[in-house]
Amino acid sequence: MSSIPRTASTPQPLPRVLSPRPARSSAFDLERIRDSIVACNLCPRLRDYCTRIGETRRRAFIDETYWSRPVPGFGDPRARILILGLAPGAHGANRTGRPFTGDGSGDFMYPVLHELGLASKPRAISRDDGLRLRNAWIASVVRCAPPGDKPTPQEIRNCAAHLTAEIEALPRVRVVVCLGKIAWDGFLAHLLQAGVIARRSDYRFAHAAEYALPNGLHLLGSYHPSLRNTNTGRLNRAMFSRVFVRARELASVR
Repeated sequence: MSSIPRTASTPQPLPRVLSPRPARSSAFDLERIRDSIVACNLCPRLRDYCTRIGETRRRAFIDETYWSRPVPGFGDPRARILILGLAPGAHGANRTGRPFTGDGSGDFMYPVLHELGLASKPRAISRDDGLRLRNAWIASVVRCAPPGDKPTPQEIRNCAAHLTAEIEALPRVRVVVCLGKIAWDGFLAHLLQAGVIARRSDYRFAHAAEYALPNGLHLLGSYHPSLRNTNTGRLNRAMFSRVFVRARELASVR
């Protein structure tokens, strides 16, 4: 677990604490947001890269038709846990059209979600494989695969509206789990823009970092389940599972 004490890691709230958002039906909103994300062309560099990847393809997927469009979020419209990643993998979500589907990161993450009752299956193969999430929604701060997994600051800013729209359409979310520092920083930027926090520097990223936010949400951090982290042992299954056990507790998921 993180060395950051839970009791000492919560900064003083802002003078104006935001009221919880009213619960409402969000299925129509999420469908509209999905269509907007899929049609987005704000980042020419990313759109060109994703299109070229889909044309050349990886040898293992040479006979597949790549999605090659921006990837919308996925999950339960009644989600109490938002899982936020960096961006689609070039041959994962950029191929399959669903977050963390068809790549090593998803192969690591979905068995943990399944074990904890947040996913109906332990494997994510395609967007038509029947996998469903329960009490969870998965999204990313950037919706197109970036070269070298490194989006530019402007590309992150371009995608911010998509994240804000999805968050507003998920009024039951109580816990946000950020996978990696870029996702963490992207969510903090959203909070700053929304007036929920005064300074991003009050919220330091670490694995298993935990903060109670002024608007009543809880923010948790985890190393990203990329092969760079899981193959080197920087992140193992037990470490990752503990973060989501804690997320379930904070979200009151039974």
